[in-house]
Amino acid sequence: MMLSPIITILLYAIQFYTYALLIFVLMSWVPRLYSTWFGRELGKLIRPYLNLFSFIKPLGFFDFRPLAALIVLQLIETGLTMLVS
Repeated sequence: MMLSPIITILLYAIQFYTYALLIFVLMSWVPRLYSTWFGRELGKLIRPYLNLFSFIKPLGFFDFRPLAALIVLQLIETGLTMLVS
């Protein structure tokens, strides 16, 4: 079955945001990258979404908010795909 154009656009947006979130998380390996222009702009895009998961507290050095954010994005993507099939 063909996906409606709106659902297709939403799926591409979710995929783009997932990649942006992964890049943002990988940037934590080199913290100076956050202070670059790209890091600041990416932070403006990603931090508001990550803040939705602020109820999840870090466990030692491990912050599970990005993992929870990725899981929610994947659940939404799966739900949208199942909705139209």
